[in-house]
Amino acid sequence: MELRHLVYFVTVAEERNFTRAAQRLRVVQSGVSAAVRALERDLGARLFERTSQRVVLTDAGAALLPEARATIDAAQAARDAVQEVGGGLRGTLRIGTLISVPFVDLPRLLGRFRADHPAVDLRLRAAPTGSAGLAASLADGELDVAFLSLPGRPPATLSLRTLAEEPIVAVLPVAHPLAQRATLDLADLADEPFVDSPPGYGNRTEVDRAFAAAGLARRVAVEVADIATVKEYIREGLGIALIPRFSVPDEPALRVIPITTALRWTFAVATATTRRPTAAVRALLGLVEEYR
Repeated sequence: MELRHLVYFVTVAEERNFTRAAQRLRVVQSGVSAAVRALERDLGARLFERTSQRVVLTDAGAALLPEARATIDAAQAARDAVQEVGGGLRGTLRIGTLISVPFVDLPRLLGRFRADHPAVDLRLRAAPTGSAGLAASLADGELDVAFLSLPGRPPATLSLRTLAEEPIVAVLPVAHPLAQRATLDLADLADEPFVDSPPGYGNRTEVDRAFAAAGLARRVAVEVADIATVKEYIREGLGIALIPRFSVPDEPALRVIPITTALRWTFAVATATTRRPTAAVRALLGLVEEYR
């Protein structure tokens, strides 16, 4: 069993497609297919169900995936140890992000990182399922580091460094009947249509939990993946929102009102506790504070 075969297998498993895996690995597709077949012969089991439409892990493939990732991580740790002595990091750093990354100038951060470590390739990915998806990808080994928002106590599988905390506030059109109130309760808002992020996003999770704890139901009339655009939908009268204060500029068309239930949005950088951070991850984390 060759390490290269495991790398090809994991890449196909993540891409769910041999062509995309070959493009990501920068090799011909036939080489990826041949490596996976060789690995299947070594293990005496099919690892993928292949059809013209999709590639799906078999039970054997699903069992191999975490072990393959652990083996690759161990090999990377060995490379890191040598590279840190000789200088010059190499490899790939897989970074998960929110669609909008507040409080960290990510392009400048990565520009500085690239200047220091030009041989490390960067792969950025925004999860369609928000911070919950990023957390799952970290725990599964699909990402090395992620910038995310997880309310409450973090899972034991993740190590988080909090970068910012913001109060969640009510945002209403200025003509709304409640817009002149000094504060608002959740009960005041329960019958309103909401503009909110999809399930899995940190701010949506925090608000959903608060309404459930208060025994209140609410209707999300519009789901918007980019929190920075929520204000635009409120301005057009499509609903109200409970969102972090940073995402709402002061403008005449909107009213920002504190709520009596203390809700907070937390922004953090996270790694998995189940894997030793690579030298590239440690180097990136060391730069984060400079670009906040």
